[in-house]
Amino acid sequence: MQPETGRIAILEDDPIMGESLMQGLSLEGHTVQWWKKGEEALRQLAEESSGFDLVLCDIRLPDMNGEEVFRQSSRSSATPFLFMTGFGDVDQAVRLMRSGAVDFITKPFDMSSLLQRIDNTLRGRPRHSADTGLGISRSMRDAAMMLRRYANHPLPVLIQGETGTGKEVAARFLHGVSSNAKAPFVAVNCAAIPAELLESELFGHEKGAFTGAGNLHRGYAERAGSGILFLDEIGDMPNALQAKLLRLIEERKFNRLGGESEIRFTARIVCATHQEIGADGSSFRKDLYFRLSALPVTLPPLRERPEDILWLAQAFLEEIIRTRETKIRGIGIMAEDAMLEHPWPGNARELRNRLERAAALSENPLLLPSDVFPDARPIREHECLGTLSVARDAAERRQILRALSSTNGQVAQAAKQLGVSRTTLWEKMNRFGIESGVRSEN
Repeated sequence: MQPETGRIAILEDDPIMGESLMQGLSLEGHTVQWWKKGEEALRQLAEESSGFDLVLCDIRLPDMNGEEVFRQSSRSSATPFLFMTGFGDVDQAVRLMRSGAVDFITKPFDMSSLLQRIDNTLRGRPRHSADTGLGISRSMRDAAMMLRRYANHPLPVLIQGETGTGKEVAARFLHGVSSNAKAPFVAVNCAAIPAELLESELFGHEKGAFTGAGNLHRGYAERAGSGILFLDEIGDMPNALQAKLLRLIEERKFNRLGGESEIRFTARIVCATHQEIGADGSSFRKDLYFRLSALPVTLPPLRERPEDILWLAQAFLEEIIRTRETKIRGIGIMAEDAMLEHPWPGNARELRNRLERAAALSENPLLLPSDVFPDARPIREHECLGTLSVARDAAERRQILRALSSTNGQVAQAAKQLGVSRTTLWEKMNRFGIESGVRSEN
């Protein structure tokens, strides 16, 4: 079995040690980046496109210690950390492992021992991001890793992203991978319920609490039991109700409307919004925002993760074929090209809706561009003209995306399918801005 390779960042201020590690890891086939300061590491780890598989981190740094870098980066990234430590820092390294670091190695160490630990860590990466239902791109794999890390914490989770990016899917994934998966998952769309009814729906009401309240009504907070209360579009919650939600979080109890006895709240709160509710200009309560965003996750729009387009399209179409009457049996190459070129302003929801409409109306066994985009204007001949280089790059990019989709993002298998080496495929992916999140063993 050949060693697993990946993208590794080194955080080490010693020039001799850093250079030695960089050369050794590069020779083993890893893609390596070297940082000398914690501030530089935090800045690059915060970028959604960073996509490192492992950070090899020294605990003692010139501007801050490795523990501080790890804790700050964990708020925005699920990148694993392997710490390099002296004998005097072993207790700190053990504490970091309890907080989520994957491993530590004590200095001085030989390169073979470090390489074995790195290989073990990379082989332990989640390989089947397709099982998450989120996507095969690196950004969605990172989101899935973050949700797994959050799964058994009691704190609220805030999932942010544009409309249609799959925030409820992510919330259900969080619930499904938790140890409490059999408990209820109760979803409430705060934008879909009239403001005057939302409080009653959320907290319930006693019989006779108001005109028309003929029976006792148990609200969503009560029905969630010990499971998850998912509040979608939390940014649309009225200000008066935000104060009551804050009390619910802080005191873990509530009253039904018209009721005097307090009811214990035992569910976990997970929220989602497409709004920037933490921004300075937002009318959303800042104290509530800070409570809800204890464990944040951001889902990028579909246009920023083209690797997921065909993978999602195939998953949606398979479900449609399985559950409905349709003549469609697959997606034609020209329709795939059209999908890869479309900007998807409505994200995954738009993709699903277009496929559902196409499956219902098309008479073709393979989807054509006109089935998926019946509203698109015809492209005139002069608009198609371009250089051979541009056309070749576009064709290569589409073919790489197809291969990644068909192999669930596994680069080694995609390279074999395309008839190129894995190194060549990685170079082309970097050139075209494609970052797959799943790799396979060779």
